[in-house]
Amino acid sequence: MNTTAFGLRRSFGAGFDDIIARLPEALASEGFGVLTEIDIARTLQAKLGVQFRRYRIFGACNPPLAHEALQTDLAIGVMLPCNVVVYEADDGHAEVIAVDPTQTIAAAGVPQLAALAQTVKEKLGRASSRLG
Repeated sequence: MNTTAFGLRRSFGAGFDDIIARLPEALASEGFGVLTEIDIARTLQAKLGVQFRRYRIFGACNPPLAHEALQTDLAIGVMLPCNVVVYEADDGHAEVIAVDPTQTIAAAGVPQLAALAQTVKEKLGRASSRLG
């Protein structure tokens, strides 16, 4: 897994459909549920009439951790849920990028949130590792 400017990135030998099918279970293994799923290709086709690669954004939430964060600072809700992106690379394999909360939530400068962000990062990393 590589850390990028936007998150935790991992390339897979598996295809897009395979990773999409396995993602909810991998997230659930770390206490996350999928709250939202946005099909970017479908949305861009419908709104703009343009073709785009297969690309989905999943809004993942770990309720106990979200609750803890919200108790610390109600404004943290703008950073929730944790986005996990799956897209089809040019070679047909899947790429997964999960938000790195240590680059977003922890940047708020609240020590309690920094520790929580590290926990979320570790959990998202382990979930991604379970995909293959």
